[in-house]
Amino acid sequence: MKRTYHHLSHMDRATLMLMRDQGYSLRVIGTKLCRAPSTLSRELRRHTGEDRIYDAGQAAKKALVARTRCRPRRKLIEGTDLYAVVLDMLRNRWSPQQISGTLKVMFSNYPQYQVSHETVYKTVYAMPYGQLRKELIACLRQGHTRRRPRSGGVDRRQQIPDLVSIHLRPPEVDERILPGHWKGDLIKGAFNHSAVGTLVERVSGLVFLSKMDGATATAAVQGFSAALNQVPLEMRQTFTYDQGRELVRHAEITQRTGTAIYFADPHSPWQRAINENTNGLLRQYMSKGTDLSVLSQDELDSIAFQLNTRPRKRLGFKAPLEVFMDSLKRTQCAPPGVH
Repeated sequence: MKRTYHHLSHMDRATLMLMRDQGYSLRVIGTKLCRAPSTLSRELRRHTGEDRIYDAGQAAKKALVARTRCRPRRKLIEGTDLYAVVLDMLRNRWSPQQISGTLKVMFSNYPQYQVSHETVYKTVYAMPYGQLRKELIACLRQGHTRRRPRSGGVDRRQQIPDLVSIHLRPPEVDERILPGHWKGDLIKGAFNHSAVGTLVERVSGLVFLSKMDGATATAAVQGFSAALNQVPLEMRQTFTYDQGRELVRHAEITQRTGTAIYFADPHSPWQRAINENTNGLLRQYMSKGTDLSVLSQDELDSIAFQLNTRPRKRLGFKAPLEVFMDSLKRTQCAPPGVH
């Protein structure tokens, strides 16, 4: 049930004063006022005078002074020099962020002459409707008459249909008990104009790289399907990905490969730690800010082979390719019905 809090009213304080004088306990007074005893105890501790007497009128005045004192003073007040400087910058089409940054440089030793960009926005949109407000809003980059909510709200971009959450994935995937469970990601090149698809097997850390024509949904379907189909069917059980829009056609990948696809939660890189680690290794070969479209599939296969034949500490210094082939042999030798 939603709970709301209200400050003590004049009537509450008067009742507290009278019942306290009559010898009632704080618990009884609290029941009468529908207040917690601790609330009344704090009230007495804060506003009882030196003569040990609680006066409701004086307590109300002290509470009002305390509430007023705790509020920070406004910096942009009409008539001040700072207000005039900010208005002049706005009229010169400076953004609030540019204004804030410039003032911090100009008055680095005088915090009273520094304001945040949020303060500038609030000052503009808090103005009463009139010519000045209209003029300053027109000077802003977007020029919206009403300020947009700071929260992003519902993502209006294309949503992923029939998304299956990572939380519905079989538990053995998290524990890395059985092989054949993959995680995918995209490594993007300069200006996001080129991309390489990566597939990592969770148990062995085996890596597959796929050349893609950009980060489009069509490229993802073709690239990931081709990479997964290189693996025997019994070794491609699940495929986990983030909620990137390039996998909006994930149903086609499942249809082509027979692999169940699950999606991690937004902004949760810890759910895909093996991807983050592998991408860090791959950056030794594909530096950030480079054009990845110049790499051929043969070159990507060569990079993947070097990673797959390097010993890993978590594998007891065995190579991922060695561990993967051992897992494949055990899977193929298992009795029917046992994965």
